[in-house]
Amino acid sequence: MHQQKEGSTKVNVIYIFIDFSNLWAAQKVRGKFLDYTKLTNYIKSMYEATSMQVFFYTAYPAEGTRSYNLDGKHKFFTYLEKGLKFVVRKKELKRISVITEQGESIEEKGNMDVEITIDAVHYSPKYNTAIFFTGDSDFLALITYLRTLGKKVYIFSSKNNVSQELRTGSNGYLDVLVIKEDIWGRNIKRRIEQV
Repeated sequence: MHQQKEGSTKVNVIYIFIDFSNLWAAQKVRGKFLDYTKLTNYIKSMYEATSMQVFFYTAYPAEGTRSYNLDGKHKFFTYLEKGLKFVVRKKELKRISVITEQGESIEEKGNMDVEITIDAVHYSPKYNTAIFFTGDSDFLALITYLRTLGKKVYIFSSKNNVSQELRTGSNGYLDVLVIKEDIWGRNIKRRIEQV
């Protein structure tokens, strides 16, 4: 299922690539936020990492597009960068006008696949093992390429959000919802929209 622990003399540099939109789906199912300190400690121990670097990818709403304040979201990004030393790649959600039979509506898109791919390839000389928090089958080509470079590649996702291609195309798959260790933080509170 996943990598067995190896001898302590072996170097295992791990780079983690977190596609937050995929991980958010799992957190909503669990009803809790992930505790990123616990999560990274769990991965470091499980794969006996000699060092780790975490990349976090997210898109956020444009100012004025929500009835609630976005300061908390930006403070969270700062905490990841300064407190946990994550590399945070973020961009504003793109708002696209769409015409349907019901009239005009606005769709928001914030796909980070290109950014994840560029980082995974660019930094590939620096790591032995890559862990992707995603379930998107579009990453199969990237994972296949990294494996041809001799990298170990593992997928962390959840059963309703992972493609069969990633499960079988990687070195291993782990469902974050069934991890036995305590990697969870506070409860997710449903936001009450202000009218």
